Amino acid sequence: MQSNASIVVQNQMKRELQQTADGSHTLFIPEMDEHYHSVNGAVQESRHVFIEAGLHHQAKKNITVFEIGFGTGLNAFLTLLDAEENNRSVNYYSIELYPLGAELVRALNYGDVICPEKKEWFEALHVATWNEAVRITDRFTLHKIQGDSNHCELPEEIDLVYFDAFAPDKQPEMWSQEIFDKLYAHMAEGGILTTYCAKGVVRRMMQKAGYSVERIPGPPGKREMLRAIKSSL
Repeated sequence: MQSNASIVVQNQMKRELQQTADGSHTLFIPEMDEHYHSVNGAVQESRHVFIEAGLHHQAKKNITVFEIGFGTGLNAFLTLLDAEENNRSVNYYSIELYPLGAELVRALNYGDVICPEKKEWFEALHVATWNEAVRITDRFTLHKIQGDSNHCELPEEIDLVYFDAFAPDKQPEMWSQEIFDKLYAHMAEGGILTTYCAKGVVRRMMQKAGYSVERIPGPPGKREMLRAIKSSL
């Protein structure tokens, strides 16, 4: 568990805007030597790991998504666009301990890079009130939770988990057996969890929690990633 002093220090860390290989932005934290997304392409990575490997493998039309790490809002924006395009209803929960400031959010270029005609949706995701249900569109309801995923209450019957915490060596408290057990207990049968991380220790924790886990090809610059499924088989 993090101390209050640790939380304050991490929240005050500088975040630098950087452009990735696909032209989209990411943020870099010098004190942690950590990026929010792959420098090989932020949008490419999010689409590959969470939309293509996760959302597109969940057959339900009405789904509950739980994201660990709201961060820049990129995953939420891509999910919103996909839901509108494919007539899906999404209840989107996302937890974030260190929300970005308004100035950084305004500097991010995702709206212009991904879908200029809908960039107001990206802005709406960020101005949405924390810790309340906010309807962004008729098909997409956002629940932004400011807090620590190790200690917050999770929604029930989660269909899809975007596990997008910082890397295990940078944020080890987010990659624990307890959190994978907790997620498994709150997921619906057939629920899917995806993450960019392919470390053996993470895969084994997922398996111990009860998931069926597979290594699948990763996004540009990364050989593998993990997809875990809650199944009784």
